[in-house]
Amino acid sequence: MLGRIFTEFFTLVEAEFGDDMLDDIIEDAELPNEGAYTAVGNYDYLELIRLVTALSERSHIGIPDLVKTFGTFIFERLVLIYPKLTENISDSFSFLLGIDNVVHVEVKKLYPNASLPKFYTSMQDETLVMVYQSDRNLPDFAEGLIIGAGQYFSENLMITRQLLDDGSTEFRITR
Repeated sequence: MLGRIFTEFFTLVEAEFGDDMLDDIIEDAELPNEGAYTAVGNYDYLELIRLVTALSERSHIGIPDLVKTFGTFIFERLVLIYPKLTENISDSFSFLLGIDNVVHVEVKKLYPNASLPKFYTSMQDETLVMVYQSDRNLPDFAEGLIIGAGQYFSENLMITRQLLDDGSTEFRITR
């Protein structure tokens, strides 16, 4: 997993819970690198799971809620850091429909070794259908990113999700 994800998670924890909480969860997670991440590095995603688990235990907030909140938070942060991601895009559906063909292409230019999830998208009437596939299985994070897109484009999105037989997750999104 990209180090940028870890550094942004630390930014969220500091902003919402404070420096002491960040120090505590790094210690609780017993990370092999003691919490030293660089934005351009590549790390085992299980380390992020350990950090989220430690935060959940200390904050008494459920892991799914924390991961979804982080997804929402990171969307705004990534747009600030990489404004080209939303250049010439006026709505959340246009952005979400272009995740694999536009956004992930740009991410691969910046981080050639990035292992990215796959999104299969289609429109069914006024509903955007997104099927999320990832070895990391973080649908709460994906849902948070979808929520973040809606917030960024000032759209109220209604999201339902269903686990599919193959282990992927289908999101149905309406405005």
